[in-house]
Amino acid sequence: MKIAVVALVIAASLCGCTAGVTTYRFSSQLEPIPGSITYGGQPRTKLTKAPVGSIVPHQFRDQFGRPVYEIYVIEPDRSLRLVSRRWRAFDVFSDD
Repeated sequence: MKIAVVALVIAASLCGCTAGVTTYRFSSQLEPIPGSITYGGQPRTKLTKAPVGSIVPHQFRDQFGRPVYEIYVIEPDRSLRLVSRRWRAFDVFSDD
């Protein structure tokens, strides 16, 4: 019984912990947000010199002022596919 209580207390205390201030979101179906390269459609210019499968990094600030980091991959038709997005969580005490 004593071990179960200790395990419950440890589990409850770990539930409040976070891994850090960076939030990662990986999905095969990420939707562009305002500031994304593909928000409102694909860009008009085609990336003709970059090889298919190349990674295109992009960073901007979202509507809340948090830095957002996105990664795109160049598809065979030269369009961009959004493959990952990460951003820093809002931190009141941060100077960034």
